[in-house]
Amino acid sequence: MKVVIQSKSASETVRLGRNIGSHLLPGDVVALVGELGAGKTQLIKGLAAGVGIRNPTYISSPSFTLINEYPGKITFYHIDLFRLGKENEAEELGLEDYIQGKGITAIEWADKIPSLLPKELLLIRIAYTGRNTRSLEIWGKGKRYLKMIDQFQSSEFGARLSQ
Repeated sequence: MKVVIQSKSASETVRLGRNIGSHLLPGDVVALVGELGAGKTQLIKGLAAGVGIRNPTYISSPSFTLINEYPGKITFYHIDLFRLGKENEAEELGLEDYIQGKGITAIEWADKIPSLLPKELLLIRIAYTGRNTRSLEIWGKGKRYLKMIDQFQSSEFGARLSQ
């Protein structure tokens, strides 16, 4: 089961992220996939705002450091694997400490580390549908995340349930 949401702008993508972020709890993992420039970082800015990180507008892709940590009521980890060559490079980074940690972890280019991702997570695929529009497909894997999908189904974004 998945929810498909259409975003008409970058600011709407940020608002969607804020909505999702407000439902996240310590230990949650959000895996993002999509083409370069599709809006993954905009969504992450919203996620960070939703979990209470101050000044999320300053969040950018940590392409050279790979991991940025934002302290708050709940620590928010932003991982960008764009420059990662092979999955075993991620193992050397100790990503499991973040993924299995007590903070909230958002991973861009999560499709580069399929065997390292937890079995339960929120998976979001962002795709271009026009110059400023995007389609966000959101899958819940695991009981908690499936419940989240049900909540998004009736959200302000006019989501529709797909199978």
